[in-house]
Order: sequence, then structure tokens, then C-alpha cells
Amino acid sequence: MYALIAMFAALLVLVILLRLKVRLGQSMVLAAVALAILLKVGPTLFCQTWLDEWHSKPLSQTTGYLFVSLAVLLCMVNVLGLAMRETGVSGQLASAMQGLFKSRRVALSIIPMLMGLLPTPGGIMLSAPMVRDLGDRVGVDRTHCAAINYWFRHQWETVWPLFPSVPLLQSMLGIPALVLISHNLAITLAGTLGGIIFLLTRGIPPRNPEHDNRAGVRKNLRDFLHAFWPIAVVAILYAAINLPPAAGIVLATALFGVFHRLPSARWKAILREGLEPDFVLLVLGALLFKLILEAGGAIPSAVGFLQDHHTPPILLIFFLPFLVGFLTGVTMPTVAITFPFLMPMITRDGQIRMGLETLAFSGLICGLMLTPVHLCLAMSASYFQAPLGKLILRLLGPVALVAVAGLASAWIFS
Repeated sequence: MYALIAMFAALLVLVILLRLKVRLGQSMVLAAVALAILLKVGPTLFCQTWLDEWHSKPLSQTTGYLFVSLAVLLCMVNVLGLAMRETGVSGQLASAMQGLFKSRRVALSIIPMLMGLLPTPGGIMLSAPMVRDLGDRVGVDRTHCAAINYWFRHQWETVWPLFPSVPLLQSMLGIPALVLISHNLAITLAGTLGGIIFLLTRGIPPRNPEHDNRAGVRKNLRDFLHAFWPIAVVAILYAAINLPPAAGIVLATALFGVFHRLPSARWKAILREGLEPDFVLLVLGALLFKLILEAGGAIPSAVGFLQDHHTPPILLIFFLPFLVGFLTGVTMPTVAITFPFLMPMITRDGQIRMGLETLAFSGLICGLMLTPVHLCLAMSASYFQAPLGKLILRLLGPVALVAVAGLASAWIFS
């Protein structure tokens, strides 16, 4: 019980600090410090947990590596966005997307969905500059743009095999990939439908004829590729040679500057504006929060509490992944932590009841998409300069539809 109270108290500290207009990165660090105090995680225990990572996890999953790579990625995406604006490329992209897809709503949602096929920590920032510039062009407020970018970016998480949680869960359940994907597709479809209903049918101003793009398809395609190629470079290098996106974005930004012959004086100004210290604190705070939870043993304690109090199975199947996803903000560890506990409840006569598995995964997605600990949500609020509370409120409708899909799957397939 105490672990649950400590975790929610730390999140309350975060909310209070944000209400007091403390910057998001600073608030995240202070909330992590509060959590460490509440869970009695001192410097010795913290350092021991941090050192243990180097022996038990691949380098790419260690806190130190993630801090450097995510901080570089976040800052350099901001730098690239500023450089694209400086050269006028971002304006061309917004116009090209409208011309290619005709519908402003399709254009706003298709960019994050395409980039969402590249699962990388902090990868939401790859589409953020494009969505922000397009939203500014058609008059969508920044908070709504942040919600669209964040929500549609994550619609592949339950079915796309490049997300580590999908093959992990398949191996844990011992079922064919197609079976898992076909059932979890209900979450993806419900999430996409929820995004369309709650994010694309409202908050989009009436069409302004002055913003219509009358250029031909060839010119629009050329302008799109002209703006999209730096992001494509990052994606191709990541897929082809596993180059970390942080290194890829540095390379792409340098190539962009050379191609557009930006003078050194402008580069200095762009770097000075783009390398935002609060972005670094934001990444640090989110990762500290996760590491302190591990050091304090808070998640197993919370799981044990729920089991000891005989929570109804259906409620536990949904709420346990929701809780762990909400408190950690990451998918794969949530799967690894919760599904071993849920296996007896979602299995009957040696067979996996896939409706209950879908219910559990829908709970995970609901918790993941609403928590300020989720790095993508925190980075979206910071980059789009959107109030975190208002951003979360925009997501409640789509999240509710995902929960309904999980409950419907449990009723139909169990």
C-alpha cells in the first residue's frame, strides 16, 4: 500500500509544480527526487541499481545510454526544426502535405502514423516539427497538434513486430504471431477510430481557401521529399545499419546545413535557441523516475498489494497493466512485469483466452497514453509548448474507446 501512495504522491508533486508554472524538465527532476525520498532510495541504493544495469541489461537499455541518446535526439530535432524553418523548407512541407492528401485531417495524422512505424525512444520528435508547422499553417492550436502527433504516433504499438513488447508477449504466451496481432488489432482500430472522432473531427478550423494548395502532384511530391529527406535519412540508417537515431539526426542536420549553405553565424543562433537545457532535464527526470521505481522495488510491492486484497479478476486484468504502464511510462517492462502475474487468469485448460489478453493490453495502452511519466507525452508538451493537463484531457476520449475495445474483446472472445 505504501508503495502505491508514494508513487501517486510523487505524481501529485509533479502536478503541483506544473500548476506553479515550474518548467516541465525541472518539475520532472524534482518529482523524481520526491519519489526517492518517499521510497527511501538513498544514494547508495540508487548507485547500486544503476551499476547493476550494466551487468543485467544491453547497453542500449541502460539509463546512462538512454539519457545521452534521448537528450541529443530531443535537442537536435529541435535544432533541425529551427533550421528547416530558417530555410523555408517547413512551410513548403506543410503546403505539400495538403496538396498530396487534400484533406488537412489526413495530412496531420498520416505523418505521425508513418513515423510511428519506426519504434525508437523519443522517436515522436521525428514527426513533431512537421505536424507543428502544418498545424500552424491551417490554424490548429498547439495543444491539439501535440495530441494528434502523440496519439497517432502510438497506434502501431500493439501489432507492429518492431516494437519489442509484441515479440516478447508472443514468446511469453507461446502463440503464433498472427494470432496475437489479429486480436490486438482491435486496440489499433479502436485507437485510430478514437483519434478520428475526438481529435480530427473537432479542433480543426474551417478550411481557408487562401491555404489551399493548387500546385500539381509533381511539385507537391518534390517539396515533400525536399523537406522529408532528413527524417528519411535517420529512419533508413536506423533500419539498415542500426545507427542510433540520435547519431542519425546529428548527421542529417549537418547534411541539411551543408545542402542549404547556412552561414556559421546563423548556425550559432539556431544552436543557441535549439539546445534547450530544460529538454535535457526532462529526459533526466523521466529516466530517474523509472530507475528509482526499480531501486525501491515499488512495482512488485504494488502488484502484491492488489493480489492480497482479492481484486476481481476482470478488474485486475485491466487495472494491473494500466497501473504499471501509468507508473513506468514504458511498454516492454510493463509486459514483463504484469503478464507473468496475469497468466493464471487469462489461461483456461492450457489455452490462452485471447479476449482477456487483449483486455490486459488495452489497459496497458490506456495507462501508457495518459501518464506524464511517458517520455513521449512529456516531450510533446514541452516541444509544442502545450499545458500538460490540457493535453491529457484531449486524450481521454480516444483512451476510453480503447478501453471499450478491450472490454468488448474480453466479452466476445473469452
